[in-house]
Amino acid sequence: MSLHTHHQLRPPNGQPIFERSHVLGGPSLRDLVGEGLAALRQMRFRPRVVHLGPVPLGDGHPVIVLPAFLCSDMMSRNFRDWLAALGYAVQGWGAGVNIGPTANAVAAVDRILRRSTERSGRKASLVGVSLGGVLARALANAHPDKVRRVITVCSPFRLPTASPLEPFYRALAPLHSGEQLMLERLTQPPPVPTTAIYSPKDGVVAWRSCVDIPGPERENIAIEGAHHTTMLANPKTLRVIAERLALQEPTAASD
Repeated sequence: MSLHTHHQLRPPNGQPIFERSHVLGGPSLRDLVGEGLAALRQMRFRPRVVHLGPVPLGDGHPVIVLPAFLCSDMMSRNFRDWLAALGYAVQGWGAGVNIGPTANAVAAVDRILRRSTERSGRKASLVGVSLGGVLARALANAHPDKVRRVITVCSPFRLPTASPLEPFYRALAPLHSGEQLMLERLTQPPPVPTTAIYSPKDGVVAWRSCVDIPGPERENIAIEGAHHTTMLANPKTLRVIAERLALQEPTAASD
């Protein structure tokens, strides 16, 4: 099936993946410029230490970090090293550059979750950045028995969204043979604790599509003034992630 026209980029409920009526209030030109400048600053000053103060240490459970669209594990290496230093068994997704929901990408996240939980004998927490967070929520819906919690960072999981990266996503759409399966897994919030971190000044995706439906074990946390491209270097974001990962695993309610 061809996916070249925008009318065909639709999730199972019939809504388009991308919204063009400006109802969502997508990223502005000023926001886009700010994202670019923020990314340049981070590349220039990356060696600087981020001072967070004391944060909770990890308990050794597996944490899987899923990268953003057009990014790879290399982009989250410093973040994963930091999580490992806190005491978690951290893994990337190991599937190269995230070009969207290809069959290989969907199979890769399923595979790494299965291997990680089987090896450790414990549930894994998922931390997904942008599109990586969309994959993380879909994965948690498919395998809730293997997922401890999900933390999304600027992830547009509530469709439709709006993004200046839409043309790139559309160009790669013929490769997205796993898109339907991913979208089918997004029809409901995951039945595990979720934290959705977002920026009201996001310059890459419409921030409203990154906010979860209110409900038990779901929270939305705004990082004011933060940039989409540098969220994993933001001290406030890092503190939230460390604190949420350190929370004890919820116990199943007794019948």
